Amino acid sequence: MTSSADAPERHVLEQACSAAGFDSDGAEPLRLAENQIWRLPHQRVIVRVAREGQSAAAAREVRVARWLAQENVPAVRLVDVEQPVEAAGRPVTFWVELPPQEHGSAQEVAQLLAQLHSLPTPDIELGYLDPFVRIRERLEAATTIRDDDRQWLHGLHRDLAAAWAERPAGLPDRAVHGDAWPGNIVRTVDGVLMMDLERFSVGPPEWDLVSTAVRARTTGAVSEHEYAQFCAMYGYDVTEWEGYPVLAGARELRMTTYAAQHAASNEAWIGEAQHRIDCLRGRSGPKPWSWNGIL
Repeated sequence: MTSSADAPERHVLEQACSAAGFDSDGAEPLRLAENQIWRLPHQRVIVRVAREGQSAAAAREVRVARWLAQENVPAVRLVDVEQPVEAAGRPVTFWVELPPQEHGSAQEVAQLLAQLHSLPTPDIELGYLDPFVRIRERLEAATTIRDDDRQWLHGLHRDLAAAWAERPAGLPDRAVHGDAWPGNIVRTVDGVLMMDLERFSVGPPEWDLVSTAVRARTTGAVSEHEYAQFCAMYGYDVTEWEGYPVLAGARELRMTTYAAQHAASNEAWIGEAQHRIDCLRGRSGPKPWSWNGIL
């Protein structure tokens, strides 16, 4: 039965499924937020409804998924229909449902990144990496933080953006995942694969490696032993690159503004958001800072 809470969202789903030739009866909502995720249980299809204005990003994600399949990189696969589909101004994509999954290990993340980064840059339009996507919007939405902290974070954003533009030379540009943490590189009964392809772009491979390095050196989520295994599997330690502090700073800023944005709608996260700000501002001692996850 359709509840009044999800009736508008379900209407978009029904319109998209009809256009793509799927039956939306019995569809189960998995997440109804800015981006909606639905499951069609009888067809083993996952439907992703992106927010308005994201048609170009959805089309890029489709191109990436097809390229990864062509190159035999383990990743989520598209259902074989013409997509994305537009429904009520929102782009909709259709994916093969995965079996039960769990986070990949640091070694498994490195293994898939090494495979990805070994490929020549694809001849598809990906755009160049921007490590600061939505930082300003997140800060404006972070209504629970103090004005002085907000202004300081804006200043940090400006400083890091300037340093990014002048970063030292590193590894040759490649297609990068863009958000390569263990929640997006998962283990199933069929093996390890990549999920969430929406941040794919062309850029320095170091950006993908920095995610795990920050989890080891900044947040304490990865042990030194696990990080050593990560480096050994990939064959490179990004923390030894002179540009590491810039990319690590960008990743830390992203993680902090993400927490601050979501604290505005969930008071349970206010303390964690403030803790992250305090860490960046030098109020909480040396790294690692033992940040807790924000769901």
